[in-house]
Amino acid sequence: MPPGGAAVEFWDGDRLLGVPRPSADLRTYTLDGVGVEDADGLQVRASDRRLDVEEPAPLSTAAIAPLPALRPAGEVDPGQPGPFATRAGEYELDPITVPGYAVPLEMKAVVVAPEGVSGRRPLALFLHGRHISCYDGTTQLLEWPCPVPAKPVPSHRGYLQAQRLLASQGYVTVSISANSVNAQDVLDVEAGAGARSALVRAHLARWAEWAGAGRGSAPEVVRAAPVADVGRVLLVGHSRGGEGVNRAVIDSLTPPPAGSGYDGPVRWTVGGTVLIGPTIFGHNPAPDVPSVTILPGCDGDVSDLQGQLFVDATRGVGRGSALHSALYVVGANHNFFNSEWTPGQAEAPAADDFRSPPEDAVCSPGTATRLTAGQQQTAGAVYIAAAARLFVAGDRRVLPLLDGSGVRAPSADPARVLGHAVGGARTPFVVPDEATSAGGSAAVCAQVTADTAAACVDPAVSRPLPHFVRFNRVVPESGRFAVALRWTADGQAATVRPGAPVSLAGARELALRLAVPPNSTGNRFDVAVTDAAGRRAHLGSVTVDGLPGTGRNTASWAQEVRVPLRGIDLRRVAALELTPHGGAGQAWLIDAHGWAPGLPDPRPTPLPRVDLGALTVEEGDSGTRTVGFPVSVTGDGTASVRVFVQDQGATTYTERLVAIEPGQHRVEIPVQVTGNTRWSFDARRTVLVKPVRGAFVGHYADRLTVPNDDPVPSITATPVTDEVSEGGTLLWQLTLSSPADSNVTVRGLPVAPDGVELSTTDVDETWFRQRVSREEPLPSRPLSTTGLQLVAVFLPGQVTRELFVQTVVDAETEPVERVRFDLANSAPGAPGISLVGTVTDGASDGR
Repeated sequence: MPPGGAAVEFWDGDRLLGVPRPSADLRTYTLDGVGVEDADGLQVRASDRRLDVEEPAPLSTAAIAPLPALRPAGEVDPGQPGPFATRAGEYELDPITVPGYAVPLEMKAVVVAPEGVSGRRPLALFLHGRHISCYDGTTQLLEWPCPVPAKPVPSHRGYLQAQRLLASQGYVTVSISANSVNAQDVLDVEAGAGARSALVRAHLARWAEWAGAGRGSAPEVVRAAPVADVGRVLLVGHSRGGEGVNRAVIDSLTPPPAGSGYDGPVRWTVGGTVLIGPTIFGHNPAPDVPSVTILPGCDGDVSDLQGQLFVDATRGVGRGSALHSALYVVGANHNFFNSEWTPGQAEAPAADDFRSPPEDAVCSPGTATRLTAGQQQTAGAVYIAAAARLFVAGDRRVLPLLDGSGVRAPSADPARVLGHAVGGARTPFVVPDEATSAGGSAAVCAQVTADTAAACVDPAVSRPLPHFVRFNRVVPESGRFAVALRWTADGQAATVRPGAPVSLAGARELALRLAVPPNSTGNRFDVAVTDAAGRRAHLGSVTVDGLPGTGRNTASWAQEVRVPLRGIDLRRVAALELTPHGGAGQAWLIDAHGWAPGLPDPRPTPLPRVDLGALTVEEGDSGTRTVGFPVSVTGDGTASVRVFVQDQGATTYTERLVAIEPGQHRVEIPVQVTGNTRWSFDARRTVLVKPVRGAFVGHYADRLTVPNDDPVPSITATPVTDEVSEGGTLLWQLTLSSPADSNVTVRGLPVAPDGVELSTTDVDETWFRQRVSREEPLPSRPLSTTGLQLVAVFLPGQVTRELFVQTVVDAETEPVERVRFDLANSAPGAPGISLVGTVTDGASDGR
């Protein structure tokens, strides 16, 4: 199972067990120190998608919505090649060291630059996502450095089409390799975000040197290119690379704690980011640096489209003038934006991340809605060029392509690219929060909750709206709201009121982000507003048709619609009224803003920065005490963050809203630790933090560790029946000397006993198959030559378990046979024991 952006997780029903580590050959995923009472509840998930069962059957073909109509063409088309020839080459520098990563990170990149251009040129840097790091023929590996004869996967060469387009328009482009991060980030509590940031900043630091006094020592491909203008930088990140470049922006605006992997000066300015199918495990977007997030409608990897939070989670955090745009690309998958992840184009093994079969009416290749790899890569290149033209070249004619105005770049045809945005010249009107009220057919709802009555969508739905993606699986989470509209008949009006009247003076239109169910049609709404004096104005009607969707893709994405503002006192707008038409239905209002043309200067300013530390404390033998988990604050100002502390011995979290005052540089979050005298594995509890208002969050996750200080319980084995006739069952009872607080797993491996050994055909075939992986009983051979294991798991509090060997009767005359198992205890330091059983020829003993 090739690695991707989404984290592979093991679950026991609704209980997260943890994130397993993959083997180098990606055929085994292992999670230590956990256990379950019943294997029937085990699940493997990624982005709330089950990997261990067949996915649900898609909706019938007749129910699938058609492709959205092509939008009108914009004033300019950034997909048109520029006037310059291009030149490509690569460089490789000494690797860098990052704390927590045993192997240094490679500094390797491909450069595509324009020829025949004078002056300094803007710089675009690309960072690929999480993919296999090495390959040998069809063998795929997640390892670094690559073992001989395997070769590195050239993922950094996968964006050459976009690089060439930008270079032809006068940009210097560089795409960097991150194989070393991919091979090591599974042990990183923040999934590699900080390491990827360090890698990006180390490359930018070199480009800053090469733009000045260090140009003479630059690689040849850099010296042959125009001098890069590091004051105008665009960062492009794909998958986990999207989260990585976002973190690089934060780390560039506010320095991370010393020892992050790059501690040098920041001599560059990031004008904006493009994030392609990104992860955002930290829910910590850079609020005051513009961004465009590309959401693939057929993403089979980051299938919850969590990158939507790069838009939604900026609201209220910073100044609000930076444009944050989301572009939903109908029929695009996750991988094919990178040609090195695309079958038929890639040098290494590659696959379509949207799995077919089962066939899907929207996302399987060949359907009317699915893009080809070439169409998808062209669309990606066009909208990357649009972002570059807006964010670093300052051409505001491309703004309507990105801000939800409903126009298209014809060069991206036939791709349907729908957009919405927040920030820019918008004024918040209804951004649902604790103070928002609703009536009629509307209700303020909680985006992340287990309370069915209060939820925006049924909590049992495995794939809710991308706007409602959970923060590191935390449920519930306060402070996240939308407005649910549910009506049973035509004309049932919904009224939504912000906490206080809002001034929309200067706004020309009211922009609404509305999500409707996939494939639904005829969702028409009359829109009206009321001012504080009670004057009401009908602004017009909007229609939102559902996007093409099945049970296997995430199509409940909010679309932007606008109506002109008029007829009331715009300085004190008190209520929004939506009246649905077209029979019964449902929709979700994500937010509403006053929209004005243009784009203000985002002027990013350093905000107070919050980073979690790590804490190790002694357990003790009794009592509960409170310790302070460290949170560092750099910079100065007033801010607030939410901190989530994993409850002791559980997967639930306790949430706390923390205010940061000017001059405050450290916060200690109270955490309770209870001691006892029962053995356990070292206890690790996760602590998480996310911004709420006026703060950057860098290192968003870390752990409280409580090392075990209690003796390991010993195990004794008592024979129940250790001598049987053929067909009997050898049975031993295992006993722990004392109960434990963690699972104690005992594994028994067969070893050659004294005398004749029991063979694979002397034991029951089903019993054998259940205890060995991918081995058959035939040909007959001694058990000690197989991979057979006996396993007993003592759950917390249990002190007795049984192990048995089930034999069979055969027609052969045989001598006395024996079997021996040497048992090893998973608890470190526990002594091993042996089990010996004897089987005699003859009739069954009756068991």
